[in-house]
Formats: sequence, C-alpha cells, structure tokens
Amino acid sequence: MSAPVILQKRAVDVAALARLSAVGHSPLMARLYAARGIQMPDALSIELTHLHAPDQLEGTLAAGALLADAIAAGRRILVVGDYDCDGATGVAVGVLGLRAMGAQVDYLVPNRFDHGYGLSPEIVDLAREHPRLGCPDLLVTVDNGISSLEGVAHARACGIEVLVTDHHLPGSELPQATVLVNPNVRDSRFPSRHLAGVGVMFYVLLALRAELRRRGRFADRAEPQLAELLDLVALGTVADVVRLDANNRRLVAAGLKRLRNGRARPGILALLQAAGRDPRRAVASDLGFAIGPRINAAGRLSDITLGVECLLADSLEAAAHMAQTLDTMNRERREIEADMSESALTEVGQPDPQQRTLVAFGEGWHQGVIGLVASRLKERFGRPTLALARDDREPDLLKGSGRSIEGVHLRDAIDLADRYAPGALVRFGGHAMAAGLTLRAGHLAAFTDALETAVRTLADPACFDRAVLTDGPLDPGELSLNTLADIEQQVWGSGFPEPLFADHFEVRAQRLIKARHLKLELRLGTRAVSAIMFGRTDPLPPRALLAYQLQRDDWQGRNGISLRVIHQGQVTAQP
Repeated sequence: MSAPVILQKRAVDVAALARLSAVGHSPLMARLYAARGIQMPDALSIELTHLHAPDQLEGTLAAGALLADAIAAGRRILVVGDYDCDGATGVAVGVLGLRAMGAQVDYLVPNRFDHGYGLSPEIVDLAREHPRLGCPDLLVTVDNGISSLEGVAHARACGIEVLVTDHHLPGSELPQATVLVNPNVRDSRFPSRHLAGVGVMFYVLLALRAELRRRGRFADRAEPQLAELLDLVALGTVADVVRLDANNRRLVAAGLKRLRNGRARPGILALLQAAGRDPRRAVASDLGFAIGPRINAAGRLSDITLGVECLLADSLEAAAHMAQTLDTMNRERREIEADMSESALTEVGQPDPQQRTLVAFGEGWHQGVIGLVASRLKERFGRPTLALARDDREPDLLKGSGRSIEGVHLRDAIDLADRYAPGALVRFGGHAMAAGLTLRAGHLAAFTDALETAVRTLADPACFDRAVLTDGPLDPGELSLNTLADIEQQVWGSGFPEPLFADHFEVRAQRLIKARHLKLELRLGTRAVSAIMFGRTDPLPPRALLAYQLQRDDWQGRNGISLRVIHQGQVTAQP
C-alpha cells in the first residue's frame, strides 16, 4: 500500500496578499504568489528590461573584452560543454551567439563514458586536434570548468587561453583561467546566484555584444538579436532544475513566449513534436519533462553531440530526423531506468525510518542512468540519495550521482563526508540539490557511513518529515479552464513550485490503466471530475484527502479539465 503523506497548507503573508490584490491579481493568484514569498508586485514582472544587468556579474566585462579581442584577431574559439541538457543548450547558445558576432567558433563535448566530466587534460588534448576547427586559441567552458584545475593548467601550458563560464559551486581553489565567470564564486555580488550554465553563457554574450558595440563593430551592420536564443536559455534553465528566482523566471518566460509564437529553434519545435506537445500551449514543465529528457538521453546512453546538433539545426526538416532518434533513445532510457529502479528498490528494501540517507549500488547498472535512479529513490523515501554504478573504464572506481531534498545541501554534505572518510573520494562536484562523484569501490561502506553522519550534522531533522506543502482547497467552481489558464501564464518550477491544491473528495469509481496507474472519478461537492494518479496501483478509500494539480482534458475532442493526483494525504491533516 502507498503510505499517505501529511499535507500542510502554505502560509500566506497577509500584507503581501493585500498588495498583490490591490494591483489587480485575482484572489486565487494573489494567494498563490504570496504563499511563494512574493512581497511586491514588481517581483512578478517578466519584462526583459528588468533583468539584472550583465556588468553586475563579476567577470563578464573581462570576458566580453577577451572574446572581442579574439574575434578581431580571427582567433579560433572552441566551446567545451557538458553532457546534459544545460550543457547542450549552453553550447548551442555559445556557438550561435559567437557565430552571429563574427567569431570563428566550434564546439566539443566530453563523452560521459570515455572522458568523464569537465575540461580535463584529456579533453584539452582532443581540443588541440579538433577535426573541424584545428587547434583553438581560446577555450570557452560552459556549465563546467570551475573544478577543472588540471585541465585549465594544461591548456594554458599549451598556449591556449581559457574562459571559464560555470555555475557550479567552487572548491577551495579556483582554476587559473584567463577569465572566470561564475555567480557562485565567493564574494560574488550578483543578485541572482541561481543562473544555470546556459544562463551564464547568455550573460557573457550580452557583455560581448556591449563591448563590440562600444568598439563600433555594429556601425555598418545590424546587431545580433540575442533574444532569439532565449528559447534555448529557457530550456536549459528549466531542465537543470535551478531555482526559478525572479531573474530566471524572466529568462524562462521570454523563451516560452518565443515557443508559443512559433519562433523557437527548429530543434526545440521538432522535439516538442516528437513528444506530442503543442508549442502554442508550451509551459515550463514541457521543457523539463518533454524536451529535456530527450536531449539528456543522448548524453546518458551515447553522446550528447546528437542533442547539440539537433539544437543547432537550421531547419525543421533537418531537426526532425535527429529529434526522432532522440525520442527512440529516450524510450530505451526509460526501459533501462525502470529495470534499474526496480533493482534499486529491491536492494534498499524498507530503510530504517531513522536513517537520513540512502546509498544504492548495483553491479551492471548503467552509468548514464544512475542520476534518475537516485531521483526515484529520493522521491519514494524522502531523503538524500546516491546511486552508484561501476566505472566502465576503471572497475576499481564507482561513479555516483546524487539527488537531495529541500534543506539538505548535497554538495556540502559530500564535502563534509569526504573529510570524515579521507581517501574515499577521487572527485566530486555539484550544488544543493544534485551532485556527482567518483568513489573508490573499496571505500563504499566507509563513505556510506560518513555521508549519513555528515547529513545528520548539517541538516535540521524537520527536513525529513514526510510533509507536503499545498495551496489548500479550490472551490468547485474554480475547477475550471479559466483557473488553469491563469496558472499557465506564470512560470513555475524549482523554488517557485507549481500550485498544488488539496481537498477531501468522494471517490465514485476507480480502475487501473495498463496495470500501473489509477484512473479515478471524483466528486467535490456537486462537481464531478475525472483524475489520474500515476504510479498508484492500490485503491483509494471511498473518501480521500488528495493533493492534485489541474491539467487539460483534450481526450476525444473534450475541452475541459481533469486532475492529476500527486499524493494521498492523511485524513487527520486538514489542508
């Protein structure tokens, strides 16, 4: 049986609610915003004119000058990315933006299985023999580089300058790059530290354009329209699950607007088509759950280059074939993930309720899918989780990927565990909610204990309560397309969660679909509504407290709404 969770209603700041209502927000939307910490109406502005200025991000002015010098001198620039969606979009933004400003530019992305993460000395050597560009004069990292001390040093020793653009948390030592741009370096004053890697690259391009404008480059030619890259910025930002603060929401909103108006990159449109999504109704979750996984599938199972090429495609026709291949890869990834998740659940069994962490390892597990398994276990058991697979090239090493919960900073926990179990880790990196590591296989037990101790040391025990915050009930009349349309106008995601409502429903009928999902017919007051609860196989009681989201019901030409039930709550917990 699936255990009910405790549903708690979000607190609403009454003064903020009044201010938001006074400027015309509906009572429901004002309540949703106030419950997410919005104090003043201007925090909801999605106008790009309200973006934080590029010169506020340390290093961007120097980066703009470095790139402008390279363009003027005809130097060869190579963008080095990461093998996930943030990295792929960042590479595409870098290549397209630099190319539009006259640069001689190409890209290189490490293979997860052959090269590992980041700008390693091995990647530098590959870059020196790039098949299309030749040996570059300048390397530009995207979504990596902050921990690439050896790789940056090797590049500089080879006479290659390095511009590091990254958003991951730095270690105690920074790479000796020519220029470094990262909103998370110590003493950074940039107001939005939550930029994704693609967002950092976009800011560097803004600074470059301003520098070229200052130098008079656009006196006789049109300025590149960097806004044309915002659909890619939105995709990478949402897919990397960074916190959607006001600055990130503006970037994502602008990208979604391009999508809905039919002005997105052909590759993004082709991927939406492969996923069966209508770009005219695109929302942030389409980026995160439809496009992102298809691009990530290439990096997880093979080589992310296919995803980058799809995003760089100049026509829908050219992108369509690649999108279909990525879709096929994603289906294969799902099958592998399902098998590994089942294996992981068997290994974990029923964890001790007092245990704060989970660490799962399976012989034969696919190295590219362990992050997804960690995510599944984290969602199931509500605690920080690491999943590990044996390194394909070095069997004495384990590759690990971790996912965390709110209130537990995973990278900091791994850093502390590294001190508790010296010699266990070869390398690690990441941020609050996700991290990766390489572990010596013989130290698995010691590191497992060290991680448990570290999390107990750092985290408030309240983080582990299986409580879910909701936005309380909706009136039966608010179960409508109008309500859904209002919600869809906003950008929701990490740190600004999509509305989750809760109420007691009468369960009128229920049946299984494909032996995996529970199809429901519910009643709220006099209102009947259909619903689905994915991944639930055991029946609900005749009356149940349910947490749900609204979704469109277009089945067989219907034009209505249904509910996606996320949780069954404990009956004693009033929403």
